[in-house]
Order: sequence, then C-alpha cells, then structure tokens
Amino acid sequence: MSAEAAAGILAERRRDGGAVTPLPGDGRPLDLPAAYRIQQQVHERLAGTRFGRRIGWKIGCTTRVMQTYLSIDAPCAAGLFAGTRHDDAARISARDYRRVGIECEIAVRLGHRLDGRDGTPSLGTVAAAIEVAMAAIEIVDDRYQDWRTLGAPTLVADDFFAAGCVLGRPVPRDALPDLASVRGVTIINGEDRGRGVGADVLGHPYAAVAWLADCLAAQDRRLEAGEIVLTGSLVETRWLDAGDTTRIEIDGLGAVSLAAEP
Repeated sequence: MSAEAAAGILAERRRDGGAVTPLPGDGRPLDLPAAYRIQQQVHERLAGTRFGRRIGWKIGCTTRVMQTYLSIDAPCAAGLFAGTRHDDAARISARDYRRVGIECEIAVRLGHRLDGRDGTPSLGTVAAAIEVAMAAIEIVDDRYQDWRTLGAPTLVADDFFAAGCVLGRPVPRDALPDLASVRGVTIINGEDRGRGVGADVLGHPYAAVAWLADCLAAQDRRLEAGEIVLTGSLVETRWLDAGDTTRIEIDGLGAVSLAAEP
C-alpha cells in the first residue's frame, strides 16, 4: 500500500468519525519520517472538507507528564485546522467526537517565518519570531480502536489525537510574562483537575517551538508567519463527559473556556 492510500484511509476516518484501526501491513508507517510523509498528505486531503486548511501546529509529548501518560519519550507534531479553531467560551457537541478531552496549553502565533533549515533556532530567535501568546485549550479525540497498540508512527500520521483548539485573548510579545515560570491550571465543573508550569514544556515553551522548527526542517519545511503553535500540555489530558464545562487559566495570559454540550 502506498503512502497516498494510507493517507486516504486516515482522512476518510477523520471525515466520517470512524475508529482508526491498524493500517494494512504494507501501509503502516514504521518510523517517524514515513509517518510525517503520510501526515502531510492527510492534511492535503482534509483541506477541502469541513476541517479546512492547516493554520498551524500542535506539539505533543513535550512534558514528562504527557510522555509518561502516553508511553512515548519524544515530542511529535500534528496539524491545526481552520475549521476546528474556536475562540474563548466555545461550545462543542460531545456527540461529534468518539471520546473528547482537553489539554492545558500555551499557544503562540508567529509574526514572521522560522526556518530550522538554517540551524536549530535559539530561544532568542524564537522569541523574536513570536507575535503573541495565548492561553489555549487543545481539544483532543481518542478516535482510535486502541491507541496503545497502533504505535507512535501511525498516531503521528493521524495527527496524534488532535481535534481542534480554543484560543484565548492574544497577549503581545512585549507584554508577555516569563513563559517558563507561568502556572497553568485545568478546571472542570469548577474543580481543580491539575496544574503545571511553562518550564515543564522542554524547559521553556520556546524550546518546543525550536524543536518544531527542527522537525519541519527534516521534512524540508518551515514555520510560516501567522501560524499558530500549541506548545504542549502543562497538565495530563482530561477526558470529558457530555455536559462538562471546562476552564484553563494561565498566569499572565488569562483564561479560556469550553463547554461540551450533550
């Protein structure tokens, strides 16, 4: 099976809401380079659907808590799409997901391109490329028959649980706090469900963006001006029940909320 055929299967599952099952033996990516080649073709196939064009990236497994939770010891990248981007106080239907969850994130938007093909960007170079940062909720969906048996390459090819984002108020670069020291909290139905700090994300959220620039450079790609990056969850994924209300609060960046309606 070709990469194109594997991408077609994954894109179809995303569109119709079917469970992702192991790809046929010859279509199953065996390593991350193969996974990212399939992922890029998945993005191209989704662009003409309700998901829309890719507007940025999420970075998964940047914190020890998430690496432990998913039994994966390295970061991974996935797409964000125009059709699944929401603003603060968003409402979604839990029925539109197989198993919906949220993650507590620091998001950034780039003011100009960042090209890892010129070498790994320094934290200062990343900081200069950032236009704004935001508190964000990453929406995730366990759309897998059994993610534990699929293997990391197949998960990456399928955008690794990514199902959307809710973005809070943009804070300009010059007004940002030290993002390594900010604290984030996940609140569900008024209850504190977990806390983390910016330094949990590879030492600094900007280090996660530098990692992403390197990851894209290996694919002969780059981060573009205007793209949004979710830098990694400060708190372990929390799965929602229909009717749950959620809120993410991050020091210096404010809060963002989401309701999962029945």
